[in-house]
Amino acid sequence: MEHAIETTELTRRFGGLVAVVKLNISVERGEVFGLLGPNGAGKTTTISMLCTILKPTSGTATVNGFDVVKQDMQVRKSIGIVFQDPSIDDRLTGRENLYMHANLYDVAPGEQKSRIDSVLKLVELEDRADDLMRTYSGGMRRRLEIARGLIHCPKVLFLDEPTIGLDPQTREHIWSHIEGLRKAHDITMVLTTHYMDEADRLSDRIAIMDYGKVVASDTPAALKEKLEGDVITVNTKEASKLSSVVAGTADILRANVVGGGLELTVHGGKALLPRIVEAAAKNGIFIESVSLREPNLGDVFLHYTGRAIRVEGGEELHGVTAIRRRRIK
Repeated sequence: MEHAIETTELTRRFGGLVAVVKLNISVERGEVFGLLGPNGAGKTTTISMLCTILKPTSGTATVNGFDVVKQDMQVRKSIGIVFQDPSIDDRLTGRENLYMHANLYDVAPGEQKSRIDSVLKLVELEDRADDLMRTYSGGMRRRLEIARGLIHCPKVLFLDEPTIGLDPQTREHIWSHIEGLRKAHDITMVLTTHYMDEADRLSDRIAIMDYGKVVASDTPAALKEKLEGDVITVNTKEASKLSSVVAGTADILRANVVGGGLELTVHGGKALLPRIVEAAAKNGIFIESVSLREPNLGDVFLHYTGRAIRVEGGEELHGVTAIRRRRIK
């Protein structure tokens, strides 16, 4: 079966910096593929090569069966892109923006009106189609950008941080539209995001990149299962001290100092939690709060990259004091 996207040893250098290192990924047709990683991991460079914005230094990649270097025009005609930064003219109406994009993609004049009406209905903007873009909310602009990316009926849609900066209710609305698109049109999607819950909900499979390489790839459920155990989060100003105190404790698999606290991945969280609190008290460590939960995708990300991702478009480095009983394979 032909993949919608396939890369072989795909590499990109910028002078002495290797941004993407011998990347080998494949994306099935109709799949939502999440690409996660801290800033500088190589996500944007990878997407830029797949969209023919950048040429690879070496290796190959195909999108919809077309080589990104030798058949770049065919690639561009078969993909849609929703950029992270706003790229719609706010001096035009929503409909005028869509007509401009339809002309750029050589959509037949006789088909333009029906396609524009269709995508406006899809993103629920029919009533605002003839209003100037400057009157649109952030969520409406993102929905129009998604509509614009679909106007030429692409087989692959690239979504670069589609909901960044939006409020939770609007994000939920955008998610519902993306899920509906996938079901109704069987479009292959490549998603980059800083929201772990977004990646978990929308992606069939996820690849985590770090330093230009894929360090883990699987379904969200499988990646979380590989971590095993429970996660105890202890909010304290003396997280490093508490980490040293509990080091060597049976059933603690990993300990990570994260922000204003300590995250412990453990076996038997319910039984171990009182012991952690007792150890802190004996050593004069004040605990502000504690919580117990199962591993989530953020824990997976932290485990493989040693960094906790920040939503505001960046990543945060932490001192990782890993206590490992066994290496996850």
